[in-house]
Amino acid sequence: MSSIHTSHPSSTAWWRTPQMWLVVGAPLVGVAASLTAAFFAINGADPVLNKADYQRDYKAAHELQGQARIDALAKLQPAHQARNNAASPVIPAE
Repeated sequence: MSSIHTSHPSSTAWWRTPQMWLVVGAPLVGVAASLTAAFFAINGADPVLNKADYQRDYKAAHELQGQARIDALAKLQPAHQARNNAASPVIPAE
């Protein structure tokens, strides 16, 4: 009678196998990264500027005189810059 030796796979737990961590871990890292990106995109969104309100405030600022006009236009400056930056390409400084 011949003796045949069969090798039985080792009975280790699935979490102790490095290849299993690649199969399970890579998608989990991708899901965690996408949820983190979505969180920052939702909570860090810039408010939408109402064009009608901006135009009304801009016209009212130009009707003022002296320091009041300067102060009113300075208050509108960030909105003006944002509109111009969104509409124009970025040109590197020379």
